[in-house]
Amino acid sequence: MNSEHIVLPRSFYARHAVEVARDLLGMRLVRIEAGRRVAGIITEAEAYEGEEDLACHARFGRTPRNGIMYGAPGFAYVYFTYGMHWMLNAVAEPEGVPAAVLIRAIQPTEGVDLIAARRGMRPPDQWTDGPAKLTFALNIARAQNGADLCDPSGELFIERGEPFPDAQVIQTARIGLFHTPEPWKSIPWRFVIVQEKKASRKEAETQRNLK
Repeated sequence: MNSEHIVLPRSFYARHAVEVARDLLGMRLVRIEAGRRVAGIITEAEAYEGEEDLACHARFGRTPRNGIMYGAPGFAYVYFTYGMHWMLNAVAEPEGVPAAVLIRAIQPTEGVDLIAARRGMRPPDQWTDGPAKLTFALNIARAQNGADLCDPSGELFIERGEPFPDAQVIQTARIGLFHTPEPWKSIPWRFVIVQEKKASRKEAETQRNLK
């Protein structure tokens, strides 16, 4: 493997989901399709942690849908929402603690022609600036649910990148939690790089609750 393509170890994910969300910024999300890399730098992520988090899928306890959140960290939790969108999450925390980080946006870096073919009806800066947009662009769906994000031989994983310094990162409340009670609605568990802030705010006006 190229020395620049180092997959994040499981220990990276076996931490507080909020820490994982912050540290995922600048890392590289990679999708392998027919032996070809399609990838992008993560620029926005938000954390969901525990059954007490009333914005989290685990708020009602363990179910067939969210069971992977209770498992080992470093696996993909991909779910379908509103009958039309797939969402990609990275499971965090030690096994038994239901937590995950929703990957909300990336900056495409590899396989851009494939991304353009799927998203080319929109301006490039809108190709992957939302969680449903990036899964469509990278062809991530049900088949990737449960993928080991720590396996460099897999079809979906996350590699080390260049972390963004704190000066370039904004910490805010999570997006779209219109029916979530406080304090969970306003808890600042979303992280986004500065240049993505405008796009994210625009998306927030149209997105429904994704969790």
